[in-house]
Amino acid sequence: MMKFDVVIIGGGLSGLTCGIRLAQEGKKCVIISSGQSALHFSSGSFDLLNSLPDGTRVTNPLESLSDLSLLNPTHPYVKMGKERFAALAEESKQLLEGVGIHTKGSYKKNHYRITPLAMVKSTWLTMMDFLSTDDPKTFNCKSFALFNFVGYLDFYPDYLSEKFERMGVKTQKFSIDLSSVERMRRNPSELRSTNIARLFDEEEARKNLIRILEEKAADYEVVLLPACLGLENANVISELSKAIGKPVYVVATFPPSVAGIRAQYLLKQKFMRLGGMYMLGDTVNRVDMKENSINKIFTVNHGDIPIVGDDYILCSGSFFSQGLVALPDKVIDPIFGLDIDYSPNRQDWYTANVYDKQRYLTFGVETNNDFLAIKDKKIVRNLHACGAILGGFDALKEGCGSGVSLLTALYVAEEILRK
Repeated sequence: MMKFDVVIIGGGLSGLTCGIRLAQEGKKCVIISSGQSALHFSSGSFDLLNSLPDGTRVTNPLESLSDLSLLNPTHPYVKMGKERFAALAEESKQLLEGVGIHTKGSYKKNHYRITPLAMVKSTWLTMMDFLSTDDPKTFNCKSFALFNFVGYLDFYPDYLSEKFERMGVKTQKFSIDLSSVERMRRNPSELRSTNIARLFDEEEARKNLIRILEEKAADYEVVLLPACLGLENANVISELSKAIGKPVYVVATFPPSVAGIRAQYLLKQKFMRLGGMYMLGDTVNRVDMKENSINKIFTVNHGDIPIVGDDYILCSGSFFSQGLVALPDKVIDPIFGLDIDYSPNRQDWYTANVYDKQRYLTFGVETNNDFLAIKDKKIVRNLHACGAILGGFDALKEGCGSGVSLLTALYVAEEILRK
């Protein structure tokens, strides 16, 4: 038997945040993670609340909570209340800072980020190296030197250049053609953001890049690069900026996300340094319950060896990570069989237009106001749920996925610590 204070199922943003907070207070924790998390698809930003359920744009997430509570009283933010929302939003930023994920932004005012397809979207926190703006119509500079690596296909400088010009910023495109990149380009499947990032973690490659930036960007105010640098060395962009004597920023690319992979690594390393155990590539396949409590769980890798905790936290994600599974006639949580808030009529789950709101995105595990999970309409006394597996919100249309993951994780951690 393996005994812990808290057993966390799910090793993404929510699970790691919760685990770090609990471990900081001396709790013995284990995270059981089946594999890759959504952080590997990160844009470099964390959204808190970009739109209300009726489509109204949000500029101040904190002040919009009153309207959110009227439109959707089951939203996770409404359950925790305005005061806790503000405190946990600030605590989230500090926790990220403490693991080495440096961000800019405030829960009192959204700013704007640039997507890989040159759209301007509001957001809450953006990693310091990423291009962002407080004004969705322009930037606080006059010219961009926009670079891309020859043969790198997950970045679209033509779209970006056209967008920046329309926003009133003179933009010139440049190509970076290095022999080291050329070797990777011989096999197109190898020229991904992570391969480029590993290359520029080497000092010699960075020196060559600095030389190119100095030569080509001399007449431009700001240098822009695709976000495929800094997999292991988080200081690459600041080093480049210092070396050429002008601001250097990155713009999000299509996945895999170098910034997201680095964030996952930093969170995981922090959790493990605090004494946490991280079981990667393992899956819960059996649960022992008695009188509305979890007694123990079993996993694929550990066979008949039970994993026992005083408390359990389910943050295994939504459909993307199979935390939720859609069957022909119902939606289930495959681990505990918890009650799911979903429509019994499958025709209500979606609309034909992919750009419309899709109701299935709001489906999730039912909980009470303290995020204790519900099974057969009864509260499971030692099982909390947090993050994307929760119901009552549309992460895509409302722009609140990262915020829900961070804030509910910290809320649950505090509830467990309070006991």
